[in-house]
Amino acid sequence: MPESFNILYRDEAIIAVNKPHGLAVHSSKIHRNDEQFALQLLRDQIGQKVYPAHRLDKKTSGVLLFSLQKELDGPTQMLFANDQVKKTYHAIVRGYLEPVGEINYTLTNLKGKKQEAITRFKVLNQFEISIDLGLFPTSRYSLVELYPKTGRYHQLRKHMAHLMHPIIGDRPHGCNKQNKYWKDVFKMDTMMLHAKQLEFPHPLSNEVIQISAPYSIDFQRGLEIVERGI
Repeated sequence: MPESFNILYRDEAIIAVNKPHGLAVHSSKIHRNDEQFALQLLRDQIGQKVYPAHRLDKKTSGVLLFSLQKELDGPTQMLFANDQVKKTYHAIVRGYLEPVGEINYTLTNLKGKKQEAITRFKVLNQFEISIDLGLFPTSRYSLVELYPKTGRYHQLRKHMAHLMHPIIGDRPHGCNKQNKYWKDVFKMDTMMLHAKQLEFPHPLSNEVIQISAPYSIDFQRGLEIVERGI
């Protein structure tokens, strides 16, 4: 875990950081055995309370937004609830997708409730490298930009798996053969999903704010693998 976060944006009301892979946002039943959380680490780094505005999977890196004032906690969270936040993710997935598309596939949450879930996507690049996993002498990958229109639990991971183009490093929704190969050969055990950008109206000024996060070291390494096969 980092000794300190890369702060992407900060003013008197909000702060955004580049969360690394493998760090949960806050304590929960799912992460009850974890010792560190983004909430605690950022609070200690800047010396004041922070309030998470949204969720970001433990395995996902990228832009994570917090409120700095308790009275803005609710309004900032409502930006996400009211679909006022444009979220952009990047992922490395197995196979070649269509250039653009939309996934409208209902998901079931942890309580068993079915929920509408919509994700749009655009292919940014495609790669083919010499990885023989049994059927073909090569393996194909795509770098995709994902735009979730809803915010369901593991939505992007489940939607890409539904298309049969799972995210590399995703467990349990991914491809076991690919994940094992990447772990054994490339020593890569990281899920290749990065929260690239948030765009939203500022909770105080209503000015449109756009915050982008550079790729993590692991994600950049994943791109080098699919680009050059190393």
